[in-house]
Amino acid sequence: MRIILQQSFGRDAAVRKIVFYTGFSKTGSGGLLKLKALLKSIADALIAYGPLGVLVLCFLDSVGIPLPAALDALLIGVAVKNPQAAKLAAGLAVLGSMAGNYALFRAARYGGSRFLKQNESEFTPGTRSEKFRQWFARYGLLTVFVPAVVPFVPLPLKVFVVSAGAMRTSTGRFLAVVFLARVIRYFGEAWLAMRLGQDARGFLTHNAWNMAAVVLTMALLLVALIRWVERRRAEA
Repeated sequence: MRIILQQSFGRDAAVRKIVFYTGFSKTGSGGLLKLKALLKSIADALIAYGPLGVLVLCFLDSVGIPLPAALDALLIGVAVKNPQAAKLAAGLAVLGSMAGNYALFRAARYGGSRFLKQNESEFTPGTRSEKFRQWFARYGLLTVFVPAVVPFVPLPLKVFVVSAGAMRTSTGRFLAVVFLARVIRYFGEAWLAMRLGQDARGFLTHNAWNMAAVVLTMALLLVALIRWVERRRAEA
């Protein structure tokens, strides 16, 4: 099994495509089925260990290894089965996710640094690449926060994590955003599991888009606030 970080850049253009995928090289459909079966077996074995299994699964998922099971549902299942360990499971989920996202971020940062050194001319002031980098420096972490905090929203968090690393986002700010988002998400799910039991899954499913709308609205308000502060500074 190997992990490949592939970057594709156009002339005088921003990052066009950053693809992160995990798989067996030169496998056919049979190989993919075997891989899925293997990953399912690993997930089933790890979840049997309760909170510690959640820690490992969150790390594997965040670092880019596709798992056949939904981690949110697994965390809720552990919390429902053993409410006394719900907070521990949520804390370990945050820890595993932080470690996995940091590893992915660092890998992308290394690859992005090499690319920037080799293509410094494409990031001179006024080029589209430089404008994209400046935009991501201002608002890019919002694209990390939204999919990291809201479950069941079809936004590819790993793509934004890789973009943050490639664009040399501050490591401290990146980790702070991921930490905040994951604490809200996983401890919120653990709390729901303790209060609602098995109904917690249904609650999240039925209210997923409402939660997404609230987070997106907050993100847009934050963007507006950032622009307002920048205008005030420019006028001062």
